[in-house]
Amino acid sequence: MEPDKPGVVVQSAVRTAAAGLIGNVLEWFDYAVYGYFSTEIGKQFFPASMDPYDKQLLTYVIFWVGFAARPVGGLMLGMVGDRIGRRALLTWSIALMGGATLVIGLLPTYQTIGIAAPILLILMRIIQGFSLGGEFTGSMVYTTELASPFLRGIVASSTAAGTTLGFILGSATAWLVNRSLGAEASADWGWRIPFIGSVVFCIIGYLLRRGIHESDQGLKAVAERAPILKSLVSDWKPIVQTFGIVAMTNAAYYLAFTFAVERRKAEDATFQLVNTISLVVVLFAKVFGGWLSDRVGRRRLMIGLTATLMAVLYVGQRFMLYGSPGEFMLGQIMLGIPLAMALGLQGAMVVEIFPLRTRVTSMSFAYSITLALAGGLAPIVATWLIDRMGSPTAPAFYVMLYGVIGLPIMLMMKETNTRSLDE
Repeated sequence: MEPDKPGVVVQSAVRTAAAGLIGNVLEWFDYAVYGYFSTEIGKQFFPASMDPYDKQLLTYVIFWVGFAARPVGGLMLGMVGDRIGRRALLTWSIALMGGATLVIGLLPTYQTIGIAAPILLILMRIIQGFSLGGEFTGSMVYTTELASPFLRGIVASSTAAGTTLGFILGSATAWLVNRSLGAEASADWGWRIPFIGSVVFCIIGYLLRRGIHESDQGLKAVAERAPILKSLVSDWKPIVQTFGIVAMTNAAYYLAFTFAVERRKAEDATFQLVNTISLVVVLFAKVFGGWLSDRVGRRRLMIGLTATLMAVLYVGQRFMLYGSPGEFMLGQIMLGIPLAMALGLQGAMVVEIFPLRTRVTSMSFAYSITLALAGGLAPIVATWLIDRMGSPTAPAFYVMLYGVIGLPIMLMMKETNTRSLDE
């Protein structure tokens, strides 16, 4: 940090980015681990007599429950961010997530406590989803508000980078557990290791965030204390725009980096390792997307990336579902690069379209609703479509539908880069 004027200390861009990144590493490490161990979790928390298809589908439903809780968390924690401060929001959300994740790793199984096991699992997923509803959008708002107007894209991309780091660590951990312990031990108790070990991220996050500064916009929002319900109604337009910007990329992300991996890992653990390598490419592409959006404009770049993703989606999914490990990686990278660039710029873009008065609350609600409908439902819809249509590539058309909705919405928008965040 370096002084700006007497009595004022400016928080460095690195500290701001790190504070936004760490919470999302924890949040998405857990989501990745749950997705990669969904089969093993299903065996532990549901009756052995249940049909395997129903068990898998029910596990994905519990995965979605976490997303369904996000809008509630977005509203309640968003009000914390707008009425108490962004810093308080970021501290509370990481504590909630860390505690619920640790409990999942310690939960007794169905064989031990019966129906109470899946009920407790659902409760923990609700708490996780609740915290994520405020964490992800809260960190996007915080990093964007503290960034220079010319660096909003690349600084805010730290939030998106945190999600990928979480996925990388989750994927690598899942591969390491399966590789070291074998399928039987992993299904029996090994899946618990990542959930219990994630408490390390919680501690690091607390240490990073306890000394961060409140943003100027955060202080203004706290002083204004605008009415929440009236603001949500007034913000209908940016709420709809958020759906158009975010829906397709999040549905595609879960299909490419959770659903496809879950389907192929049983054949060969190499697919889990390949997924980890692909996510490293995605990590750098997210930062590149944020950087490029600062130079060419976020709206223009997002439209181009959405069209590109729609063009390669079907072919990429075929590679992932039918190809060798090398072809699997090619399919992931075909989707992953435009997808990651879009996710890298979205943080700043969505923050820029919401007014200051209740920015965290309105944006958290809009983002959470979108992810519950698009991202959280993606594995459920994919499983249902494959069962009904008999084709593993059917989900590609479901994801393209979000692009068909999103492109006209973005075409009608104005560029967001130059907008003042004090409005």
